Amino acid sequence: MSMKKTDLEKNKMLKAANLMKASGISDRFGKGNVVTDRKEQRKLDSAAGLVPFACKLPGDLVAKLQAHAEKKGIAMNDLVKDLLEGGLKG
Repeated sequence: MSMKKTDLEKNKMLKAANLMKASGISDRFGKGNVVTDRKEQRKLDSAAGLVPFACKLPGDLVAKLQAHAEKKGIAMNDLVKDLLEGGLKG
């Protein structure tokens, strides 16, 4: 049984879409920007003694933290670490 012309075109389009998904991002877009995969990043964090810790905070507090981190020019993780260490000392 032969396929209709529209079915053949649809299959060609699906194959092309799957190839584009599998190909990944072109090198020219990622030059100089090294992104590690999640598994590798977890290994690096673990070797550095970092432990993932999640908590729920009010949105306005998070906005204040983000603004403060941006003002100081440091990463959010570093800001939270500094604030927690300061709070535990006092």
